[in-house]
Amino acid sequence: MYANFIYFLIALILYTTCRIPPAGGILPGNALVAFWGLLLFYSLVCFVSFRRLRVRVGSMGGLDHHLDKLISRLSILAIFIFAGDLYVLQLKHLFTGIILFQRFPTLEALVFLSLFLFYLVILWSSAWRVQQRFLPGSVSRFKFVISNISFSLPALLPWLVISLFADIIQNLPFEGPKAFLNTPQGEIIYVSGFLIGVAVIGPLLIQKLWGCSPLEAGSARTRIQMLCRRAGLKYADILKWELFGGSMITAGVMGLVAKFRYILVTPALLRFLSVEEMDAVIAHEIGHIKRWHIHFYLFVFAGYIVSIYLMFDPLLLLVYYITPFFNKVLFMGMDQETMATLVFSLMLILFFLAYFRFGFGFFMRNFERQADLHVFELMEDASPLITTFEKIARFSGQSPDKPNWHHYSIARRVDFLSRCEEDRGLIDAHNLKVKRMIWGYGVLLCLVLSMGYTINFGAGKEVLNTFLTETVLMRQLQLNPDSTELYALVGDYYYDAEKYTHAVDAYRNVLKIDGNNVHALNNLAWLYATCPEAGLRNAVEALELSGRALALSRAPHVLDTRAEACFINGLYAEALNLALEAREKATDRLDYYDGQIERFRKFK
Repeated sequence: MYANFIYFLIALILYTTCRIPPAGGILPGNALVAFWGLLLFYSLVCFVSFRRLRVRVGSMGGLDHHLDKLISRLSILAIFIFAGDLYVLQLKHLFTGIILFQRFPTLEALVFLSLFLFYLVILWSSAWRVQQRFLPGSVSRFKFVISNISFSLPALLPWLVISLFADIIQNLPFEGPKAFLNTPQGEIIYVSGFLIGVAVIGPLLIQKLWGCSPLEAGSARTRIQMLCRRAGLKYADILKWELFGGSMITAGVMGLVAKFRYILVTPALLRFLSVEEMDAVIAHEIGHIKRWHIHFYLFVFAGYIVSIYLMFDPLLLLVYYITPFFNKVLFMGMDQETMATLVFSLMLILFFLAYFRFGFGFFMRNFERQADLHVFELMEDASPLITTFEKIARFSGQSPDKPNWHHYSIARRVDFLSRCEEDRGLIDAHNLKVKRMIWGYGVLLCLVLSMGYTINFGAGKEVLNTFLTETVLMRQLQLNPDSTELYALVGDYYYDAEKYTHAVDAYRNVLKIDGNNVHALNNLAWLYATCPEAGLRNAVEALELSGRALALSRAPHVLDTRAEACFINGLYAEALNLALEAREKATDRLDYYDGQIERFRKFK
């Protein structure tokens, strides 16, 4: 089930990083036909795949392994089809011009994420008949699908709240909040504040989304209350968790603060476990709180966001280097921008998978083991928890050796608890291991933050920006060798970088293609008139080029360039008149134009 969190977040990454050109490569009608064709194809694949698996049930062993493998493959196929909807069919074009979506982009995102959810609904609906073999009791297809949806949606809750409120702020008639939100500092403060707020209050919303209700008064509730009181654990309520119709033997705890902390128990847990076994399960959940696991999860999530923010420019640079390779290898016929966004999305997804599936998963497995060990803090031994695991394996019909990315297999958990019964020193050893893991993560995160700060705000910022700008411009020139706008930008870039010879070549290339390009005429004239490298100055060329530019435009900056060219050629009266006209037309940099007038007036 937790894998669904990853699938939804990958779909979110694909959508948020998708940037398509103004005009789609496929006509809307053809895109819709292709979309319905892919939807039908995916439905047939799901139906046939699970039907074949159901037919083979009686003759095959390790059904749970084959089922999980098939669900993973079809979930990944859904991600690829969703990516095709965005990048190949460019379905975003169907919503172009809808004012509501332009004002509230989050609503358009919800439409596309609902599309991805629909793919998963097809998958879950097809898997139900096989999956119900591993669910104690009778769970209808509808309850099975709804349980999967409600369990998965909290993965999108932080993004939804942060994005929706950002849309609302952008539509308010107040410029202050908008300007603040558009600054790096404002964005960081806004995201951090809402992330903490969602983490604190989120459990209140999640328990309602999951359809939880307060556990009725009785021996079970009283026993849980007594155990929590003995452990010194404060909470808001004890809830009955109707996950998959309440048929799964499990429990949970969520909430950073006591006011919004909830202990969850399923009806199956209350029905099938003895009081000692139920105590052991609750002791495990208490261990998560006492060992600050939930708080660390928030810290890890925040570390991911900060890492992505700081490493954005280096990743973008890498994208521009490897995009041509992807274009040659994949032969997808995409334009450069669309391919670049797709490659960037793939890189973010790979980083996301490495960070959460493997790095975060490593922490979760060890945290689950540490929570298991908390039973020794509240009970005499771990035998009730061991028998609980054995019951879970028996009732679910799944192999006790089946591993999971976020916790060890039941067999390994039972084995470790049994060894701890014989050697209690293993408990302290594991707690020390977890402590070292947390410190190691903290040190690694500090190194990443230090490197990211250097790249984005410190000594490496100018070097990276220069390198990135040059790379992007040169790549674009390779794709559009006749673009005067690009050559002009290259000239500006080289001028700012004080590579004046390259700037002259770039502006000259513009004028070869378009002899009346005001931008190139004006900037090249200014370079010839004021270049710090005396060998590149050319008063005659500056006068000639500025005259051509002035014949096309009498903008303040063009007048100023002509005035400078006249000045270095000894035409002081004309320079002053031009400077006065530039000052009269100017709306900014007025101090600069006043300085020019005073300068020229001295030589009149």
